[in-house]
Amino acid sequence: MFKITSIVTAALIISSSLSWGQLSADPKTTEVWNKEPIKVNTGKNGSAPSDAIILDHSAWESITGGKNEWNIENGEMTVKPGTKDIRTKNSFGDVQLHLEWKIPTLDDKFIGQDRGNSGVFLQQFYEVQILDSYINKTYNNGQAGSLYKQHIPLVNATKPAKEWQNYDIIYTAPRFGKNGSVISPARMTVIHNGVLIQNNVALMGPTIYIGSPSYKEHGDLPIYLQDHDHKVSYRNIWLREL
Repeated sequence: MFKITSIVTAALIISSSLSWGQLSADPKTTEVWNKEPIKVNTGKNGSAPSDAIILDHSAWESITGGKNEWNIENGEMTVKPGTKDIRTKNSFGDVQLHLEWKIPTLDDKFIGQDRGNSGVFLQQFYEVQILDSYINKTYNNGQAGSLYKQHIPLVNATKPAKEWQNYDIIYTAPRFGKNGSVISPARMTVIHNGVLIQNNVALMGPTIYIGSPSYKEHGDLPIYLQDHDHKVSYRNIWLREL
């Protein structure tokens, strides 16, 4: 018993000495001083921080390459049905994207996917659905906040029509290797009206309506806003390149 106790005591003393040695080491050996983060002035109530790129109406064009023909008023862009999608004039990869959107008041005959439908597409191909999902049944992987036909939102954080809503999206672009092989898929985190609804999920490929998605190699691409024949409005759109 004495020998065992002595061994245990000795082990505890050695362990204690090692811990004390680690604690008493010069803390400067673990301090980093040469990689100071850039100072950013934060915005208030969803406004853009100082390092953001503002995507007002002048940053967009028609997908045909012509003028943005959506209705522009009081800093808002509203879908003009039939004028087609719009896209950013510049291309982007990894981004933090903020946008605010509003569904118009619609008659009760508009149901399912035919109720305030639009969408924001990161890198042209990867859609976060916009829809009136406040009280409106549709397939779950097509409701507001879904990564269309791929990921159902964790919760339904939708507000009623005519109220401004917001998405904050963290997007990581896919990485490709030789011969177009996928090294890592696109990933998204989405916060809807302050509520986490997509938590760093991986996408199986571009958004498609029918079938199984699959990747094709691409680089930076524009962001798209969808004309789905509903007068959905957008405002206060900005992004930070990551």
